[in-house]
Amino acid sequence: MRVSVLQPKIAIGDREANIAAIRRLLEQAVADGADTVLLPELWDIGFYPRPLADYADPEGARAQAVLAELAVKYDVDIVGGSVAAKLADGVHNRCYVFDRAGTLQATYDKAHLFSPAKENKAFVPGRDIAVFTLGGVKCGVIICYDLRFPELARRLALQDIAVLFLPAAWPTVRLAHWRLLSMARAVENQCFVAAANGSGSFANGVELAGHSLLIDPWGECLAETGVEEAVITAAFDFAVREKIKHTIDVFADRRPELYGTP
Repeated sequence: MRVSVLQPKIAIGDREANIAAIRRLLEQAVADGADTVLLPELWDIGFYPRPLADYADPEGARAQAVLAELAVKYDVDIVGGSVAAKLADGVHNRCYVFDRAGTLQATYDKAHLFSPAKENKAFVPGRDIAVFTLGGVKCGVIICYDLRFPELARRLALQDIAVLFLPAAWPTVRLAHWRLLSMARAVENQCFVAAANGSGSFANGVELAGHSLLIDPWGECLAETGVEEAVITAAFDFAVREKIKHTIDVFADRRPELYGTP
């Protein structure tokens, strides 16, 4: 699997400008040889214009049409970051995953909503995890604040995912946490992590940190961006993961009876 992370400069509230940015960066990713592409959180409208319902994508239809079209046109699997999808019960912070045939493989709604920014007042929380297969590789996805809840990533890891995708809108002030926790999730779960952040700022003017990452199961950074719009690409060698699992088999050595969890 050769993975590219797209880090666009996100225009708050301007869906068409953001779609154009994704198209431009995806062309670069394909030129870099990517077969799998990850977008950041709320790439469609940014985090987030108000009133949110006026900007949200009804049924996520526009986002799904664009992602399916791009997957087929460029022959890539797309983990579509997340978009603000307006459903009957409210707005969801939702990830759509499309394979290269343009088929929807999974959806995931952000489970943990960032209460300091009142995200929990604006979005409907997700209730389910998402495990899916791309190119024969089992994968999972979490979104931004979910990163701070290791129980969620571990639940995915217990289903033997090889890649954890992490779209986010993460601020500069907590950049150290972004890098540290992304690497921790890779090491403790013995999986690759692809972490996509945006460039630019939140609707309130707070700067996005950028610094999208591709990390191997040892916690080694295979590629990292700066703060500007960028694309990074790296090959995920799953033989490395198998070697690590045989060297330090943390899953065989777990004591779930002590943890009160499966």
